[in-house]
Amino acid sequence: MRVLGIDPGLRNMGWGVIEADGSRLSHVANGICHSVGTDLAARLLSLHEQLTDVVARFQPDQAAIEQTFVNKDGAGTLKLGQARGIALLVPAQAGLEIGEYAPNKVKKTVVGVGHAEKQQVEHMVKLQLPGVVIKGADAADALAIAICHAHHARAGAGYAAALKRASA
Repeated sequence: MRVLGIDPGLRNMGWGVIEADGSRLSHVANGICHSVGTDLAARLLSLHEQLTDVVARFQPDQAAIEQTFVNKDGAGTLKLGQARGIALLVPAQAGLEIGEYAPNKVKKTVVGVGHAEKQQVEHMVKLQLPGVVIKGADAADALAIAICHAHHARAGAGYAAALKRASA
């Protein structure tokens, strides 16, 4: 299973693609989509085009996106939500199944602690994907989201298979 992890952001949208074969994970690619333009519409279009290119190039089977948290800046939260809309729209347009994960769930899955620091997350991503060259903090977060999805999708598949066997 090839998983695209997306860390939504209006300025920088991190992405990472991994391959999951059972419990074995391998790095495919990672990067950051940088929005260009001066107005919001142009920036969102830029992110849409770049992320669409990533999906076309790497042909993921599934996608995973980090859920946003609400902060005190309502306007900032709204803009982040619009970027998150792009992060959901692009994989949906490609017909991909999309998983959504809270930041603490991603950290707990990858690091073992729900309130881990960014450096801890990046370190554990490097341990789980040997030889990976991470293109930045947003890409590291996206790879962590993909790893989280791979672990939870595998667990969900095992549960579904057990239910199928039980009902047979």
